[in-house]
Amino acid sequence: MSEPVVVKKICCIGAGYVGGPTCSVIACKCPDIQVTVVDLSQPRIDAWNSDNLPIYEPGLQEIVEKVRGTNLFFTTDTETAIIEADLIFISVNTPTKTFGVGKGRAPDLKFVESAARKIAEIAKQPKIVVEKSTVPVKAADSIKKIFSYCAPHVPFQVLSNPEFLAEGTAIKDLLHPDRVLIGGEESEGGRVAVDALSQVYQRWVPAERIITTNTWSSELSKLAANAFLAQRISSINAISAVCEATGADVEEVAHAIGLDSRIGNKFLKASVGFGGSCFQKDVLNLVYLCEALNLPQVADYWHQVHIL
Repeated sequence: MSEPVVVKKICCIGAGYVGGPTCSVIACKCPDIQVTVVDLSQPRIDAWNSDNLPIYEPGLQEIVEKVRGTNLFFTTDTETAIIEADLIFISVNTPTKTFGVGKGRAPDLKFVESAARKIAEIAKQPKIVVEKSTVPVKAADSIKKIFSYCAPHVPFQVLSNPEFLAEGTAIKDLLHPDRVLIGGEESEGGRVAVDALSQVYQRWVPAERIITTNTWSSELSKLAANAFLAQRISSINAISAVCEATGADVEEVAHAIGLDSRIGNKFLKASVGFGGSCFQKDVLNLVYLCEALNLPQVADYWHQVHIL
């Protein structure tokens, strides 16, 4: 894969919260690229093809209706989508493990690994495979090992391209991202793959906002970003306890410290704790990673963020 790759067809495995909105925006901004979102769940695909989408995000319905059936398609025909694609996103769920080593903290990669095996089983030509799911550091290695074992004669390139979406502003975050992060290998093929994905995003994202790193840095950056945001919430909650004990007003304190340009005013709202589907999962993932790397003090630090 030393020659430049022009992406004409994209397949996304997983029609969930990341895959559906992301591919809808790509299809809208890249009318010459055919984007196909596949999922094993027929009811979910039927919902994406209806007037009642399976998720609600401001602006999503309008984008889907604009490009669906033109260059955006939702289907259960995984085989055809993989065969035809130049680039494949893996956007499946990575829930926290409920049993075995790392139970309650480590992410369960069974859906990621299943998607990788399906790609290896079907693909006969070179493919760029992109992690969109939130995965632990070095998950790309697991994917590459599956490819090497199941399809040793097919040249795959594996990239990391995590999403930084917030519920309620996902479309805005996709249309006007703070940054797009792409991680890949330092090999010639890796650089070609990174450039191919970068060219897709450059249709609407300024080049200076597209950051390229090695694969591991990209994977860790997603966990680190969510952990830092969770830490801010835990920090203001800890200050809230001090406010209650002293008579200070936590909203006034948050406003005062938020005016410090080094700190900023985001994620300083005291509450019962951080919610959503990512913060708790990713902080626990980071705790498990630190323990696995024999960094007990670092693990204890992030565990305290989770507790607060």
